[in-house]
Amino acid sequence: MVRCGIALLRKYGNFIDNLRLFTKGGSGGMGYPRLGGEGGKGGDVWVVAHKRMTLKQLKDKYPQKRFVAEGGANSRVNALKGSKGKDCEIPAPVGISVTDENGKIIGELNKEEDRILVAEGGLGGKLHTNFLPLKGQKRVIRLDLKVIADVGLVGFPNAGKSSLLSRVSHAKPVIADYAFTTLKPELGKIMYNDFKKISVADLPGLIEGAHLNKGMGHKFLKHLERTRQLLFVVDISGFQLSSKTQYRTAFETIILLTKELELYKEELKTKPALLVVNKMDLPDAQVKLHELMKQLQNPEDFLHLFEKHLIPEKAIEFQHIIPISAVTGEGIEELKNCIRKSLDEHDDQEKDAYHKEQLLNLQSSSS
Repeated sequence: MVRCGIALLRKYGNFIDNLRLFTKGGSGGMGYPRLGGEGGKGGDVWVVAHKRMTLKQLKDKYPQKRFVAEGGANSRVNALKGSKGKDCEIPAPVGISVTDENGKIIGELNKEEDRILVAEGGLGGKLHTNFLPLKGQKRVIRLDLKVIADVGLVGFPNAGKSSLLSRVSHAKPVIADYAFTTLKPELGKIMYNDFKKISVADLPGLIEGAHLNKGMGHKFLKHLERTRQLLFVVDISGFQLSSKTQYRTAFETIILLTKELELYKEELKTKPALLVVNKMDLPDAQVKLHELMKQLQNPEDFLHLFEKHLIPEKAIEFQHIIPISAVTGEGIEELKNCIRKSLDEHDDQEKDAYHKEQLLNLQSSSS
């Protein structure tokens, strides 16, 4: 059996997950008409990924949120070719998507030192511009952080996700007996005795209508896009947000969570998924678990209980279903092993697919 050790929580005090910035490339340098000299090109503006950077640090360091590159040097008698202006680099965290003002994606930063050109410098003055320089590109950009983690916890508020994170990783998220104790993503790491580390993101609880941005749904759902595997967490006794909202059984919770993911972005349902049935220490939990397993084995027999618009196109097939109690620790070791096994299997499948693609490329190039 794989044993797990202590893990540390990475905190994001005053969490910021998006930032709007003004960027401008440097203007080109003046040409020299009499001698045909060319002005230097203006500097470019780049967003560059740094491992230990956060959006909050970026905002604190550059409160004006303006990034302008240096202008190109003018052409002159002793330097007919003007030198290029100095580039401007915006330090950003890994796991950022960069979009323009209209929401069009410019690029993504997935690993350290990835870089994206966001504003190009203007050309220097030369013959075909009448030796007049061009201005640099102006662009308002938006940086959006999408948490990168191996596993993302998905569930309605108060399903016990924070308690589970503290159990599997010794992280210290806020835990209380009321909804929405997690207001920002918390990251913990499961550490195994062979030094393997698996990162787990506890994302704020979703509510029905999250895909419509209810309860800041989009802000939370987007973080799931950057996780490799989904870990659904449901309360065996069901869920009710408040006295004014409808009570949902554990099975209904799974169906509704699936529908929210599908409506936000259907590709999320293609990720490998595990199901954790939490709070097995409660009275009648075993009876309810037996009923839930029956429902999950033949979900179509129970879908008539739902309004048509709440039924997902396709149910998620869970690789493992693990009953646990985050309070007593029941099932936690099995869960850690299932997470590891599922991710290892996924890695093997990706490697096989890559090798097959390489082989096909070799065969097609040699024929």
